[in-house]
Amino acid sequence: MEPIADETALSEDQARDISPPVETPNTSTSALQFLDFRLLFTGVGLAGFGQQMLAVAIGWELYIQTKSALVLGGVGLAQVIPLILLFLPAGYIADRVNRKYIVLVAQFVNVLAALSLALLSYLHGPLVLIYCCLAAIGGAQSFSQPANSALVSQVIPETAYENAMTWRSSIGQLSAVIGPAVGGFLIGFFQGATPVYLLSSGFFLTFAILLIFIHVQPQKRTLGEGRKLSSLVSGVRFLGQTKVMLAAITLDLFAVLFGGSVALLPIYATGILHVGPVGLGWLQAADSIGGIAMALFLARRPPFKRAGPVLLLGVAGFGLATIVFGLSHWFWLSFLALFFIGAFDNISVVIRSTLALVRTPDEMRGRVSAVNSLFIGTSNQLGGFESGLTAQLLGPVAAVVAGGIGTLLVVLIVAGAFPDIRRLTTLRETPQE
Repeated sequence: MEPIADETALSEDQARDISPPVETPNTSTSALQFLDFRLLFTGVGLAGFGQQMLAVAIGWELYIQTKSALVLGGVGLAQVIPLILLFLPAGYIADRVNRKYIVLVAQFVNVLAALSLALLSYLHGPLVLIYCCLAAIGGAQSFSQPANSALVSQVIPETAYENAMTWRSSIGQLSAVIGPAVGGFLIGFFQGATPVYLLSSGFFLTFAILLIFIHVQPQKRTLGEGRKLSSLVSGVRFLGQTKVMLAAITLDLFAVLFGGSVALLPIYATGILHVGPVGLGWLQAADSIGGIAMALFLARRPPFKRAGPVLLLGVAGFGLATIVFGLSHWFWLSFLALFFIGAFDNISVVIRSTLALVRTPDEMRGRVSAVNSLFIGTSNQLGGFESGLTAQLLGPVAAVVAGGIGTLLVVLIVAGAFPDIRRLTTLRETPQE
């Protein structure tokens, strides 16, 4: 069925702002040249920075108060449960309602939740209310993530998708490096987590303000789809029919699931590498530093010409680096292995995210992004649990090495089961003439 626009047409000035220059088939447009993307990119970075600081504050404060690992485990659970419960309606709504407004409302929910956490921190409020605030943040993310991912396609031309995903990945990695460090410094400086919650709410509010000034292209809807139950699961069905995207998500899912070596870093830092808390901090930052380095490299190179083989080699490199880390007893070799883990993982993130934009019709991008967010979000949590359980049974070295070997086996299986991924050239389905 033919899609129809559900919003007013662009003004002539807005159309000029996002119209791509004349492109040759294998050239890419820089996403940063578009003002609306720069505003979105800045807001995403600030919000991610706030999320990272908030996560450090929550973990530190709850452990100081309770001394319970189980309570800390509940932090991730409180935010993952809404994602699991809401991903279908969140994706559907992202394809039916203005995505900009969805992200805007989600940021206001984050602001209120962060302010509530600040009040609970100041008053030493009950644990159940803290979990409620975390569940609210998780619910906001459930709606914000698919809408935010799809919103990129409404502020830039298709020729800039790959470059845009690279820059978004880099700002996410940068937030993962700087956010926890700044959050920890502020907790120590103020002798408490309350100011960190307040500052995080300020970052969420700033993103909301930036969204107001972003002009977006009208999104599309499928005519006659209506409020049918089948429309809720059409994102899952679409992925099942699009073998290239299914293969990319499968690779990323199992690589994260089997390669959860980051969850065991405290054990390596204290019992194997003997580097103490400072060394642990460097190890925790290493994969994000590698991700940033790879993102900056990819942002300055032409589009992929053999994206499928690059993706398979990238995930295989992720597995090999995981094995090296598992066997290493030398700090700098371990640091280098983690650096390459982050670098290779970033290749997978960029290719998968770009495929989700390029190969998905605009009227389904919200639902496909919601499914993608569910798979990757839950695999992060399950990957840490799998690594911890395997380490408990076999020891940390065997757990990490087995995870790396498992990743390599997944690459072989996916390469054999999905021949389309081996033959994938450019990420665009049809190179633009």
